[in-house]
Amino acid sequence: MAKPSKKNRTHEKRKVRVRKKLFGTQDRPRLSVFRSAKHIYAQVIIDETGQTIAGASTLDKEAKDKGGFENKVEAAKFVGKLVAQRAKEKGVTKVVFDRNGFLYHGRVKAVSTGARDGGLEF
Repeated sequence: MAKPSKKNRTHEKRKVRVRKKLFGTQDRPRLSVFRSAKHIYAQVIIDETGQTIAGASTLDKEAKDKGGFENKVEAAKFVGKLVAQRAKEKGVTKVVFDRNGFLYHGRVKAVSTGARDGGLEF
């Protein structure tokens, strides 16, 4: 089995460090963000029950129907607004933001900005 790269090891360390401090409850679920090279995903999770309340990504029908985005940061902001809208439909207004080990900048920051614009409180 191949040894993970230093980049992957440091990302995993950050992820564990962040996650040990965050826990999504019924009152304040966790807004988790994952980014890949092409896409970005966000979901609202209650860790007590392991239930996902709402989710959105650049692969969703609404994002594809909107057409091409100017750049990936604009797409991430749209995903943030979309997940906020879906969470509010389920009655969630306050969340805990989980950057999932990614640096809070660029697309991850754009998701949080979009979610705040969509009406979620962090």
